[in-house]
Amino acid sequence: MHRIAGRLEGTSFLLLIFIAMPLKYMADWPWGVKVVGWAHGILFIAYLYISWMQYDKQRISLKALALCFFAALLPFGPFVLEKKLEKSN
Repeated sequence: MHRIAGRLEGTSFLLLIFIAMPLKYMADWPWGVKVVGWAHGILFIAYLYISWMQYDKQRISLKALALCFFAALLPFGPFVLEKKLEKSN
């Protein structure tokens, strides 16, 4: 579940940054930011909530939880974190 949430959140962030934002400022089409931004906001909160639940049930360490929170703030962060956590397991 955490992997799926990370992929969805990461994808929505990339869509927002690399597609919706350029369309807003270069093509004067703010609708994309409104829709993708809303979806990203919901997925961001869901990802952080799922990360917290994983920590709360002791499936991930406090260090991994901190990495999840930090990764959610960076483009490609959840994808890089997923690979890092796969290698450590």
